[in-house]
Amino acid sequence: MALVFGSRGAPNKGITLMTATTNLHELTISDALRSLRRGDISAVELIQALLDRIAAVDGDLNAYLTVTEESALAQAAEADKRRAAGEDAPLLGVPLAIKDVLATRGVETTAGSKILKGFVPPYSATSVQKLQDAGAVILGKTNTDEFAMGSSTENSGYAPTRNPWDLERVPGGSSGGSAAAVAASEALGALGTDTGGSVRQPAALCGIVGLKPSYGRVSRYGLLAYGSSLDQVGTLTHTVEDTAILLNVIAGRDPLDSTSLDAPVPDYTQALIPDLKGMRVGLPAEYFIEGIQPEVEAAVRKAITQLETLGAQIVPISLPNTDKALPVYYLVATAEASANLARYDGIRFGYSAGADNMLENFRQTRGQGFGPEVKRRIMLGTYALSAGYYDAYYLKAQQVRTLLKRAWERAFEQVDVIVGPTTPSTAFRFGEKTDNPLEMYLADIFTVSLNLVGMCGINVPCGQDNNGLPIGLQICGPSLGEEAILRTAYAYEQSTSWHKQKPTL
Repeated sequence: MALVFGSRGAPNKGITLMTATTNLHELTISDALRSLRRGDISAVELIQALLDRIAAVDGDLNAYLTVTEESALAQAAEADKRRAAGEDAPLLGVPLAIKDVLATRGVETTAGSKILKGFVPPYSATSVQKLQDAGAVILGKTNTDEFAMGSSTENSGYAPTRNPWDLERVPGGSSGGSAAAVAASEALGALGTDTGGSVRQPAALCGIVGLKPSYGRVSRYGLLAYGSSLDQVGTLTHTVEDTAILLNVIAGRDPLDSTSLDAPVPDYTQALIPDLKGMRVGLPAEYFIEGIQPEVEAAVRKAITQLETLGAQIVPISLPNTDKALPVYYLVATAEASANLARYDGIRFGYSAGADNMLENFRQTRGQGFGPEVKRRIMLGTYALSAGYYDAYYLKAQQVRTLLKRAWERAFEQVDVIVGPTTPSTAFRFGEKTDNPLEMYLADIFTVSLNLVGMCGINVPCGQDNNGLPIGLQICGPSLGEEAILRTAYAYEQSTSWHKQKPTL
């Protein structure tokens, strides 16, 4: 079955816009909901179309680690039965994917690591459970850098995920599987997690919308922790409207997560208006640095001009200590990782080397089960927390983190949102940065600050480079400022056609 939309010509090589007929797997969440509610399609038809799409293209992409075909079709049949009985729910029958660092009851959850191969949790993460309670159909678990530690999904313990725009390039990370699945129309939307940019960066490299909510806006219960003061569950979708729909469902206080915020959840779709009159948009000098890919800077500056055309006031601002954000992040995150990953010891759950004594089993299990990037970050974090170095490294990093937070708070006294590039370059080739961890870490230079200060941000597509690879615009807001960034992102998106462009597979 195909649904009819307006047709457009493709402006760049390797790109196809929405054609005169759109296949079911190409629907947005909002379009799918309208079609399901009208009875134009059934949930079983929609889910089967997505499963067929996964079967057709995922052998090339490796976006999924697990596809739950049987349970997805059963959930779809139940959704159709509920709708036939006159029931409705915010996501009834909508097919979504889940990053494999979020626990899913009865479905293997590995965090992209061999140390958790075969681990089947007896509970679901709160964010996943909320989606299911809203009627969503879970298609499966998506690939990730091991324990979400990476910017390219090359660190997966199983296989790297490929970028749908160019199979020789990375999709970004660590939510690379979720981003690739959405970009390739293998899911209508997906959950990811963002510790230092792991939703926004792959969204930028794959040409889709990626939201990192404020710290505490979405429950972290059931998230296999990397950096507990930094991690946040986010969304990856085709459109800003779809992002608002998913955020409506997953946001809110959770008694199982003491860090979740007890604040009212507005209807985020009400913030989606097509103009920016009265909005003050901050432009930080520190986000246009030497070394940024020229096409990225040009596209972002053109997007900023478009925001001004839509009625926004552009305000030059400064974010002092931005150059310290990356080293601060890699001290705080690795320190928290060394503590969080101590639980994987070969005794309670997951892989065990089966050595004769406990200490040797502990050593062998972690040596064999963890990949090189996870080991690197555990060692960095353990060193930073060790006696004699704690004050010089970890404590100093937390002090600078406080200075960063104050600088962002002062900036938001002057403006409503802050904009800049999401990434310094478009998608890079496999192996291009793996031999130089520092160069890989620089891929997160524009995204880590928001995690350190606990504020919100969204990526929207804003252009392409000379190879037809997507470029992302990052829109940042204060804590609980999701309505402002969604409004800005929506107005920009609706005035351009970048979000309609899709990779050819």
